[in-house]
Amino acid sequence: MKPIQVGLLGIGTVGSGTFNVLQRNQEEIRRRAGRGIQITMVADLDTARAKSVVGDGAKVVGDAREVIANPEIDIVIELIGGYGIAKTLVMEAIAAGKHVVTANKALLAVHGTEIFAAAHAKGVIVAFEAAVAGGIPIIKALREGLTANRIEWIAGIINGTTNFILSEMRAKGLDFDVVLKEAQRLGYAEADPTFDIEGVDAAHKATIMSAIAFGIPVQFDKAHVEGITKLQAADINYAEQLGYRIKLLGITKRRDKGFELRVHPTLIPSKRLIANVEGAMNAVVVHGDAVGTTLYYGKGAGSEPTASAVIADLVDITRLHTADPDHRVPHLAFQPNELANTPILGMDEVVTSFYLRLQVADQAGVLARITGILAERGISIDALLQRESAEGEAQTDVIILTHDTVEGEMNKAIAQMQALPTVLAPIVRIRKEELN
Repeated sequence: MKPIQVGLLGIGTVGSGTFNVLQRNQEEIRRRAGRGIQITMVADLDTARAKSVVGDGAKVVGDAREVIANPEIDIVIELIGGYGIAKTLVMEAIAAGKHVVTANKALLAVHGTEIFAAAHAKGVIVAFEAAVAGGIPIIKALREGLTANRIEWIAGIINGTTNFILSEMRAKGLDFDVVLKEAQRLGYAEADPTFDIEGVDAAHKATIMSAIAFGIPVQFDKAHVEGITKLQAADINYAEQLGYRIKLLGITKRRDKGFELRVHPTLIPSKRLIANVEGAMNAVVVHGDAVGTTLYYGKGAGSEPTASAVIADLVDITRLHTADPDHRVPHLAFQPNELANTPILGMDEVVTSFYLRLQVADQAGVLARITGILAERGISIDALLQRESAEGEAQTDVIILTHDTVEGEMNKAIAQMQALPTVLAPIVRIRKEELN
């Protein structure tokens, strides 16, 4: 049988890895897919660099539309990134009847609903395993492996840059700014790391996982997004003393009135497996009603790990190429006409527990007033740590861990405590998840 023909748009880090792995493992891949898979055209603005990667293995062009217009091309891989020209090209490929493989989490989180609708109408597949957690097959697990389950919640370390920074902060006791510079020097962080350190990249991925887990449209604009730029070494140290580690988590949960969708620094018990994921590695915990808790761990980025996911999508499409479109696995796991309109909850309605650090005057009655405010709001205390003042100091740190409470009530309590004359600095608040 004639090999399936693939066009590659963008041959940077992931594109070159995809080309090389497909070449290296072509016989194994052919045996699994049932026919050969060949990248026969590559489009990249830097044609000289593209030719140095592919040699005589594929035709190189500078215009991506040449690939889309080629009637011999069955599948288009989009590895350009971003929301701009990438969206235009993906939509043009779909209109031309091409299947699409993409690693573009930003594009799908923001425009996925439109893209999937267009693909469904045209009877083509948009595959995106590489868009979330690199080489970890989490999309396939959620969409197919766990299809019998009512997913209750997902919590994931889904950005390697921030996990590397937090791991270094904890191991070396350094502040954020110092570790960020080191991460940039080592190549873990971009020159402009904003999407990573402000939580945007993780929120794109959490949005996609939430849609697949719960059968809802992708709704990045409803996600709550916080990064790690304000984290201090002192809080990482206090968390450690209390038996917790701080990770940037993407969290989505099923609640009675809707779904939570949030990204923020989170205390996790240090005994949990996910709390011990260090460096630039990724991990995702999924809790289903039938299977219980499952953990997926591996490299979340990099040339060949991400290429592994891209090629898995190529194999899936090759197997399903001639299948009736109505009998393929739906893009978001649920049939398109079965997506729910259940709302994403606002943060005031989120239920979680909290770590609070208060810098207070070291005098009688201060702790009683603080705990009294929490009690008035129905917020119960799980643990409390008061640092001993050094001789001559007139202030001290009070650390409080709470039980689960509604965030709206916690916000009111923090406002009351902050107004006390004995609270001497802005209160540090970090959410806490037990992940039971």
